[in-house]
Amino acid sequence: MVRIVDAHGVSRTLLHIVADWPGHFPNGARTVAALIAAGADVNAGVITPVPAKPPETPLLWAASSDYVAVLDALLDGGADIEAPGAIFTGGTPMSDAVVFAQWKAARRLLQRGALTTVWQAAALGLLDRVKDYFAGPEPCSIDEATNAFWNACRGGQRETAVYLLGLGADLNWIGYDSSTPLQAAQESGAEDLIAWLRNQGARSADVLE
Repeated sequence: MVRIVDAHGVSRTLLHIVADWPGHFPNGARTVAALIAAGADVNAGVITPVPAKPPETPLLWAASSDYVAVLDALLDGGADIEAPGAIFTGGTPMSDAVVFAQWKAARRLLQRGALTTVWQAAALGLLDRVKDYFAGPEPCSIDEATNAFWNACRGGQRETAVYLLGLGADLNWIGYDSSTPLQAAQESGAEDLIAWLRNQGARSADVLE
């Protein structure tokens, strides 16, 4: 199997090169299909001087790049849609897609059968899935509701945000990138959600500190 080693000692396959940020290179999906047909390991991981546990697969990189055509080609070639190794969470390709706000990739993974955590479901506005996490004998915690609320705001999902706030989520939690749910919503550009949050008393981190 052909690998490319960079100046930092990171070894990646040709499939990783095709899927790498910023993606959307000419003939990406055809290149993936040709490499797989030639024997490329669709689930091979990146090898680093300090090995990651577990290593990132090409599908994780395609999800991080919002590269839907390559994502589909990898899945069609046998890529594991639930392979762990996401850069910040250690989770699946869905984790990378949501963390990096790569919504096209996230929704295609969903269409292809990917599972979701509560915060991923919230970011995608999958309210029924979110509700399931808070039902039953072992419901998610308030801290998990707050995390999911922040992600719902980042995804521009007002209905889901309303539900989670009603469960007791922290309206002004300073979360990822030192931003509050209001700031996360501003990133999404969802004006109705932003207006609703302000009416609830939402603030930005600089006001709260």
